[in-house]
Amino acid sequence: MNRREFLANAAALGLAGLWAGTGKAAASRVAWREDRSAYPQGVASGDPDEHSVILWTRRPFDQGTQNRLWVEVARDPEFRQVVAATHAPVLAAADWTCRVLVGGLAPATAYWYRFTDDGGQGSRIGRTITAPVAMDPRPVRFAFVSCQSVNEGAQNAYRRMIWEDERAAPDKRLGFVLHLGDFVYEVVEYPDEVPHRYSRTVYDLGRVPDARKVRNFHVPTTLDGYRHVYRAHIDDPDMQDARAHFPFVCIGDNHEFSWQGWQSFIKYDGKVEPAQPLRVAANQAWWEYIPSRVRKASGAGLDQFGPPAVSKAPITTFDDDGFGAEPNNRTAVGSMTAYRALRYGRHVEIILTDFHSYRMEDPTGRPEAAAFDLPDFPMMLPQEVLETLDGGRDYNGGRPPGAITVGDKTVPNFRKDEPRVTVLGSEQKKWLKERLTSSRATWKIWGATNGTLDMRTDPQNLPPGLTSPWPGKTYATFGGGDFSAARSERAEIYDLVRDRQLTGFVTVSGDRHSFWAGYAADALPPAKFDPVGVTFITGSISAPGLAEALEYGLKDHPLRPLFVSQRPGAAPEATVNLSIKRGVRSALDYAAHGDIDRARAVTNPDLAPHLEFVDMGGHGYAVVNAGPDAIDTEFVCIPRPIARAETADGGPLRYRVSHRAPLWKPGERPRLEQHIIEGNADLSI
Repeated sequence: MNRREFLANAAALGLAGLWAGTGKAAASRVAWREDRSAYPQGVASGDPDEHSVILWTRRPFDQGTQNRLWVEVARDPEFRQVVAATHAPVLAAADWTCRVLVGGLAPATAYWYRFTDDGGQGSRIGRTITAPVAMDPRPVRFAFVSCQSVNEGAQNAYRRMIWEDERAAPDKRLGFVLHLGDFVYEVVEYPDEVPHRYSRTVYDLGRVPDARKVRNFHVPTTLDGYRHVYRAHIDDPDMQDARAHFPFVCIGDNHEFSWQGWQSFIKYDGKVEPAQPLRVAANQAWWEYIPSRVRKASGAGLDQFGPPAVSKAPITTFDDDGFGAEPNNRTAVGSMTAYRALRYGRHVEIILTDFHSYRMEDPTGRPEAAAFDLPDFPMMLPQEVLETLDGGRDYNGGRPPGAITVGDKTVPNFRKDEPRVTVLGSEQKKWLKERLTSSRATWKIWGATNGTLDMRTDPQNLPPGLTSPWPGKTYATFGGGDFSAARSERAEIYDLVRDRQLTGFVTVSGDRHSFWAGYAADALPPAKFDPVGVTFITGSISAPGLAEALEYGLKDHPLRPLFVSQRPGAAPEATVNLSIKRGVRSALDYAAHGDIDRARAVTNPDLAPHLEFVDMGGHGYAVVNAGPDAIDTEFVCIPRPIARAETADGGPLRYRVSHRAPLWKPGERPRLEQHIIEGNADLSI
């Protein structure tokens, strides 16, 4: 790409463009004085490619509607070798955020950058790294993360990540951080109303402007509300340090818009509402605060989102993908297109998909599905019910039942005349298939924001008398809500991988607030288990997970030992890990005796052949090292982050566990090799 093409591309992305080129570097002549108070959210960089990267800051001004900043890019942190510099406008209409696309850079190279206003007030110095060229044979190393709640936790994982990166050998340093969603939590608690949740202190994020109260939470109703939430999260010092130290590649999940939302619907206390203006506001705030190469519908523009005008209107008709046909819904969702792909050397292509903008309503969350609630079996749903609801009119070869029987209960099949579930939507799914089949990278890494691995257990094996008999035909799932429940669509993707004999298919995800390692398979026993790839899910940076919630719930339920066990004087233990990976008999045995070897001896081998690791209480991050012959994913798990660590390393580790997959040949079954590097993960392996 030459300079003219580069600047045209920058304008199309809505960015100011800066070309470094091949000229001689020179020392900075700017009278820069660092003043972090003038740049309260720090600096960041995002979506690097082999010759360019997007730089970001926020510099609020007290007067006027626009101003300008001087941006410099250098080969050294002292700015003695400045390779590019220019003025960039910053507008009140973009909440004083500034984005600059810098091109003409050398591949696989670290650069330092900073911003300065006309008065000499300067931002902190940021560091970024360009991607290697497409044929660079060196391994690629990156971290992937998700789910950071500043309201309810500390971002110690980022401090640990930076501390280890600064001490690593050059070839072991991270090239970027892949953020798989829930960068912010739009559900905000106020500490004067809710001082604690579980064992956590609720930290003050200020008052959300024009907020709507939903139970104990306050949620945005305007663009100003979303902007407040982003500023409050990025104000966290460890998050700011991470954004200044690494380039980030980001894709949103649900909390960037609305906890139980999809398309431009919101849902509170079971009531679904159209919210087209809110979807546009959420997209705009994301675009303003996350440096990325996503496209906006307003087209070419240098410095602001250009939101489309939409109205809140009922959405009553849907296409064959369950997408609301109402024009304002289409316009609101289409105001930003986030799915995209990025290449990193010979061995890695990152393929990012958006799981909430195009999906249809989750059938397990509809009011009609409440008939399947089983109080004797908390959180469990018979697998055959999930499969029937997912398949819709296509279930059973196009012959869905008119009713679904669970034990002695018969429930009308409200999905029998509806299309099968899609999370991706037709256009994005077509794009995903094309990217997977056309990629020449050794590892095709699908960034799927929420989990794809089945989460099930075997209550049919419960001992008699503990509770009522399990009413399902075989296994129990843990319901819908993520991509593991879109069974038909998941099988469509996996069948493509199998039929085209694609090797190096890897999925990385977040959202579950837990660590998982396993295999991409569209079916489990008693059906044929035939994996086509490997899959990893990272624990949350800080948001509470299921294991933590269960410590405070099901206190008198007879099945509590399936989820949590606690001996006198000891900390609670997450037996839910055993229920998911080894079965109910294993969990009950461990809860009764505390002997992990004895509990493993009663494993149900047919329950989870797709799983090598599960920790429903894990926090931290995952590090991927992808080379020509193998891919290795290392889980770096920290203790529950209820308070900010006092040490520079971010505090101690619970464990460090790696899973290595040698590159398999077409037709071969992928294989994971597990290695416990440090710590104790006995209930997870």
